[in-house]
Amino acid sequence: MAAQEAVDTVRDREIGVEQEHLDQVYRRLEEKIHEAEFLMNDAAQRGQVGTPGALAERDAQVFRAGIHLNRLNNEFEDFLFGRIDLLYGKDGKKGPDGAYTSVEPAEDAVRPDNTAEIGETLHIGRIGVLDSDYAPLVIDWRAPAAAPFYRSTPVDPGRVVRRRVIRSKGRQVLGVEDDLMRPELRATLDGCELPVIGDGALMAALGQARSHTMRDIVSSIQAEQDLVIRAPAASVTYVEGGPGTGKTAVALHRAAYLLYQDRRRYAGGILIVSPTPLLVSYTEGVLPSLGEEGQVAIRAVGSLVDGAEATAYDEPAVARVKGSSRMVHVLRKAARGALDSPDAPQLLRVVAFGRRLELEADELRRIRHNVLGGTAPVNLLRPRARRLLLDALYAKSGAAGRHSDPELAAELRSSFDEDVSTEDSFLGFLDAWWPELSPRQVLDAMADERRLGRWARRILNPGEVRRLARSLRRRELSVHDVALLDELNTLLGAPARPRKKREYDPLDQLTGLEELMPVREETQRERAERLAAERTEYAHVIVDEAQDLTPMQWRMVGRRGRHATWTVVGDPAQSSWSDPDEAAESRDEALGTRPRRRFELTVNYRNPAEIAELAAKVLALAMPGKESPRAVRSTGVEPRFVTVPEKADLAETVRLEAERLLHEVDGTVGVVVAMNRRAEAAGWLAGLGDRVVALGSLEAKGLEYDATVVVSPAEIADESPAGLRVLYVALTRSTQALTVLSGDRDMPDEAGVPDLLRD
Repeated sequence: MAAQEAVDTVRDREIGVEQEHLDQVYRRLEEKIHEAEFLMNDAAQRGQVGTPGALAERDAQVFRAGIHLNRLNNEFEDFLFGRIDLLYGKDGKKGPDGAYTSVEPAEDAVRPDNTAEIGETLHIGRIGVLDSDYAPLVIDWRAPAAAPFYRSTPVDPGRVVRRRVIRSKGRQVLGVEDDLMRPELRATLDGCELPVIGDGALMAALGQARSHTMRDIVSSIQAEQDLVIRAPAASVTYVEGGPGTGKTAVALHRAAYLLYQDRRRYAGGILIVSPTPLLVSYTEGVLPSLGEEGQVAIRAVGSLVDGAEATAYDEPAVARVKGSSRMVHVLRKAARGALDSPDAPQLLRVVAFGRRLELEADELRRIRHNVLGGTAPVNLLRPRARRLLLDALYAKSGAAGRHSDPELAAELRSSFDEDVSTEDSFLGFLDAWWPELSPRQVLDAMADERRLGRWARRILNPGEVRRLARSLRRRELSVHDVALLDELNTLLGAPARPRKKREYDPLDQLTGLEELMPVREETQRERAERLAAERTEYAHVIVDEAQDLTPMQWRMVGRRGRHATWTVVGDPAQSSWSDPDEAAESRDEALGTRPRRRFELTVNYRNPAEIAELAAKVLALAMPGKESPRAVRSTGVEPRFVTVPEKADLAETVRLEAERLLHEVDGTVGVVVAMNRRAEAAGWLAGLGDRVVALGSLEAKGLEYDATVVVSPAEIADESPAGLRVLYVALTRSTQALTVLSGDRDMPDEAGVPDLLRD
């Protein structure tokens, strides 16, 4: 008892030490907030000065001060989360953040009797904070000086003696957890021996309850994850890792790190591509908490095309057709064939030089064939179509041989073109015969099975044509339809639009410069906002769960990163696409000849060993020989197996299991079902509260819950050729408890273990 009281006293004292430092940090933050507010007010005053230079300076100052103020006003749950106590270094050079740059300890830092003095203490947080003398109160987690917080291990400690994770909420320190990197060393700080508190920061973090939004891992990044986050951005960084290895979190932290390291280079924006809207919602709060927002776009694959949003689900057989690279050839033919609609006019009649001139169906067909002979986008070929129509009409007029003088002949031709091309009959014909097509119009044309059959001849079989046409008759788009729209957008092209006139700004009337500057040039901020809204290409592209992208989706993502550097994060064992080799070919085409740098994450931080071992049985069936990541903890809680009782129905059994788990865990419960049961499963859980959610097997990718119920493994495994890999994903979503619920198709044994999960 006395020993425990002593430990508690030391813990309380150390919490008090960190609380004192956190108070100092917040006092400094308040000073910085006041400074930013002063800059905002000062910038507003500059708006009254009637010079163009003052206006430009005002806009730039407001922009910078506004961003700074926004960052400072964000009080996150753990603004200050780490600390490292370091030995004296080999040199005394200070970096821009005020910390010493030396990596290795000085030769005399450790005395012969294995004692040492702590030479430097650094606190790690979400953004850097300097005191009034420019000494570091907090080091930004992305700064080089913070790297030892993540990289240091007992095998390779560098200068680090003790690493501390600080848990706080708002302005209050709740607890500390320490790891000793040099346990053999007796180190002192300010004359007192360095205390060690807790059982390990990582285990404490892994035990926290989950919510429906992702937490950042900035306070518990491990060494192999940190290597990926801080890897140089040149070319392609490919990251492979199994369930629970932190791939998604690493991708998000990498985006924040790259912006911190080279903001000018990534002013073109960073795009993060996620497989589902659920994963976007789950992750979108992470970047602001890391001190970054505004320059990073997180988009689901089904939201990459402006004006299109995927809300429908394709059956696996239809998805295989739409996602295949064969669709490129079908779409090329459809983009051109859609011009020849049943309503297209078959006769062009105009009057010129007092004569009636006509082009009939066969002549029009030859002209269209000539126009479409190249590879230019269809909509951009309209001027060529107009010119060839006029050529054919001029030839019929007989005027070509009237003059031997080239100048007179050219003048006559010009007069002819002007007269004919302004006639209502010609303009109306051109609009109907060569309309400006939209991608959606072409998809609608493909819903006609007979027309689609002509365009897909020798590319798709009759059954594929029938299923594809039927799926395109609905108005809702699937994630695969969005990739088709993007391909069609490239094949069709968009004619140049007149630039929108800048909206009237009342501030123009306040400067006294309206007569000299009738239209004020857009400011740097306005230009940045406009470019962000219009952006279709990015400086860096991060693809999360890359193994799920189809060949057509890789083409779509590739267009957004033609000149970008890339981070590609995935796991072949979790792929839901039926032909990984075809997808890999399209991926390599999208990434081009850029050199690849590969990393592998090998440690499962999500699942307890008991759940990981069960999931490994499915992995052995899905990908024989593939090793699963190593789980770092064991809870002693084995997965639970339940069979639907004879007199009960599936809905009742699922609901009872969800209610039981809600009482067992403090956080969230996910109920994973086959995709065709999504709506049905949501009804089963009605009224149980927002801690429980039903989701289809393909929607579970990247998400995690405190507990999960996996309903009918056989249904999930049988729903597509990649079903076993999808089931592997479903079984690896839980951080604490897992229930596997079997029906008749699962052939459970007496213990309720389904056939697929037995040894």
